[in-house]
Amino acid sequence: MKYTYIAGTGSYLPEKILTNAELIREKRIDTSEEWIVERTGILERHLVGQQDSTSTMATAAAKKALLAASCEAKTLDLIIVATSTPDKFFPSTACLVQAGLGVDGCPAFDVVAACAGFNYALSVADQFIRNGQAKTAIVIGSESMSTVIDWKDRTTCILFGDGAGAVVLKASDKPGIISTHLHAAGSYKDLLHLGTGLCGEKASLVMKGNEIFRLAVSTLSTVLEETLGANHINATQIDWLIPHQANLRIIISMAKKLALPMEKVVVTVDKQGNTSAASIPLALDTAVRDGRVQRGQLLLMESFGAGLAWGSALIRY
Repeated sequence: MKYTYIAGTGSYLPEKILTNAELIREKRIDTSEEWIVERTGILERHLVGQQDSTSTMATAAAKKALLAASCEAKTLDLIIVATSTPDKFFPSTACLVQAGLGVDGCPAFDVVAACAGFNYALSVADQFIRNGQAKTAIVIGSESMSTVIDWKDRTTCILFGDGAGAVVLKASDKPGIISTHLHAAGSYKDLLHLGTGLCGEKASLVMKGNEIFRLAVSTLSTVLEETLGANHINATQIDWLIPHQANLRIIISMAKKLALPMEKVVVTVDKQGNTSAASIPLALDTAVRDGRVQRGQLLLMESFGAGLAWGSALIRY
């Protein structure tokens, strides 16, 4: 049986940084820096500029991941992009990345699961490799959330940022991706949604924050317990929790549920905000490049987003 391991990571963040003070001043938001930090833990976020788009950020992150993996783009058997903010409805962002890499031929497609998108895409790529349809794949989370925000809605505009993260996956005889666990509950579709702008539909993000917070804590707690139970391990064996960077309060709640000290949790939400499907691969690449995440360590990734969709991945890095 083939397994999947992460051969390399990469990321891209736009140059423009919007601090809380600038957000309040430029967007004329009726709030304070203290309120934003207390509610979210966010100090600043990156925003796309004229030279950026979801596909160009994804391509830049992919190139860094390929370099880290000592892998040429022409060897890719699969390209998957997790995004809710594509450049176009079609062709897919993955096809635009494929064009940017100059590697026509392999399958390329997008996965839409909002903030849970990266774990979903990772699981799909893992299945391709395990069943022998691919030997080398790249999975990218890329989002331009600032382009779909209602900047007059202080409950959402303070949260989100832009960026991309990528992982190169290769087939291996030893487990890398140990297990993935995915769930969805479409009955909660109205709690967090982004319209298409078609037929008069509002094309900006809408979120019922308090209800989302409550459901995120409960569902993530359950999926983390499911992941540990399925693999017959306990939380003390986890080297790093790499959560979706939605809100510092949710991250702290998950660490407490696992009885993990915050020193074993990768946190980037303070400097990047919520980058939706990009947040986990961005956090992973940050921790790999600064030396925290080392080969052989056990990583637990969890995410929750619109759908509602949520999931986890247990990985031996």
